[in-house]
Amino acid sequence: MKTLTKRAWLTALCWSLGASAAAQSGAARAADNPPYKVDGGNKVDAQTLAGWKTWRAMACERCHGAAQEGMVGPSLVDSLKVLNKDQFKVVVLKGRIEKGMPNFDGSKMVTENIDSLYAYLKGRSDGAIEPGRLQEIGK
Repeated sequence: MKTLTKRAWLTALCWSLGASAAAQSGAARAADNPPYKVDGGNKVDAQTLAGWKTWRAMACERCHGAAQEGMVGPSLVDSLKVLNKDQFKVVVLKGRIEKGMPNFDGSKMVTENIDSLYAYLKGRSDGAIEPGRLQEIGK
């Protein structure tokens, strides 16, 4: 019985270490290939700029702060360090009504720009994009 318990424990440990290594590898790939391009902190690619424009048009700063540092709503600079893209989409599109976050799946602007919005906020969370007005790279 002790041998079986040791084997089960070792199997679980190996599986856990493998899953952890795979997760770290995935995180490293995501960091190596961010969803945004930025130059000088305030010049970004067209997609990321569309995300910033969506942020501004939807007045997300009312709850999350002008620099995404949090107010009534949580800090998105912190949240995007732990939420992956799929989790982010669920929160934005379906909302967290119990916490005061409305759903935006009925907003054409948000649904059409959800990847761009993620790119902008991920860039802010990563510290690559500075708060404030943005411009498109090359313009």
